Amino acid sequence: MKQNELPPEKRLSREAIISLIIHSTFQFGASMSGVFLNLYLWRLTHSLFINGTYNIVIYVLTPIGFALGGWIVKKKDRMVSYRLGIMLIGIFYLVVIIAQEKLVPYYILFAIFNGLAAAFYWVGYLTLMYDVSTEQNRIRYLAFNMIFFTAATLAGPALAGVIIRLQEGLRGYTIVFSIAFCMFLLATMISFRIKASGGHHKVYYLRFAGLLMKKNRVWLKNLLGFFGMGLLQGIMLFLPNILLFKTVPREDIVGYLGVLYSSLSIVMAMLISKYAKADKARLYLAISTVGYLIGSSLLLGSMNVWTVVSFMILYSLFAPLQGNTMTGYYYGLISKLPLKGELKVESVVIRELFLNIGRVISIYCLISFGSGMDGNWIPWILIIASLTQVALIWSVNTKPSSKPGANVEHMANKQGISK
Repeated sequence: MKQNELPPEKRLSREAIISLIIHSTFQFGASMSGVFLNLYLWRLTHSLFINGTYNIVIYVLTPIGFALGGWIVKKKDRMVSYRLGIMLIGIFYLVVIIAQEKLVPYYILFAIFNGLAAAFYWVGYLTLMYDVSTEQNRIRYLAFNMIFFTAATLAGPALAGVIIRLQEGLRGYTIVFSIAFCMFLLATMISFRIKASGGHHKVYYLRFAGLLMKKNRVWLKNLLGFFGMGLLQGIMLFLPNILLFKTVPREDIVGYLGVLYSSLSIVMAMLISKYAKADKARLYLAISTVGYLIGSSLLLGSMNVWTVVSFMILYSLFAPLQGNTMTGYYYGLISKLPLKGELKVESVVIRELFLNIGRVISIYCLISFGSGMDGNWIPWILIIASLTQVALIWSVNTKPSSKPGANVEHMANKQGISK
């Protein structure tokens, strides 16, 4: 073996590579449309309350969609939920194109549709990520996923910003949503290159989640960590671009700055893929928390273009470190749960529930205390949300027990549903 050649167990499989291509194609369309959908709603309403409520409805519906999608994964296959999600999101943006300004009176219905469609996509994809990676190559696969994901996020907003800037009124938004629809259609077509898993175990164990949390404290601690992660993530999924647009009211500049943020995230993801080690999880989470706190503190003086951009630069550097660490650790826990990996779908569904509860709480706090957009509450809300990330360090145990939740497996056996 050559000195720089990867050992076979760390190489990515054909399906792993295809999954990265699909997700990149999807994310290119999603980053073009998703970022500017919030700005589109902002341009039509100039209401942080409506934007916040729109996102709250999405995150309330997402766990329900995850539960339904998980049932589809178990009864059919992960690719069925995956493709259904892509197609529904494509239909969503097609309806946005048709509705245009009429979207505002029905924004709650659009949020419900968006939340359910996205949930079907993500439960399929998160299950697929587990299936196409192994304990030996998972950190590397997740890092490459972050690189491809971020590269698509880099190109999408930049192109969308240029298109919107060159068009008059809201016509540019319609063009952007149309291109996104085509990308979702392409992602659906590529997805047929991944075969069904052919798994024979179809029982949906979601009803055992409460028992497993009670018996397996290691798993419960990490789920609470995802709740804490959602407390910051909920705000960061839509607020920064609105803040930027308030300070520099040009969509193309928002898109160009998105290129800068994504470039920094790619650099961090590449470093993670090369140097990250599973036993350093707590250190990585501590570093990311300190980075968030420094960035949030910059906004205390005044919220202008320089402080907002500086905050986003720091967030873009440390978010991949936090996200990759938490996801890699959680997938490692899934492999140690009872029934030898058969709880992977249920684990993805429960994780999303905890994550979205955190997102909903943080957005509710934002629209309750910072709805004026010109007040002093927003920096403090971000600092408090950043402080909650300390809990993620506690949620990770670098030496989890090797056989957690045995009582859950025993109960499954009693009911005749074990493997």
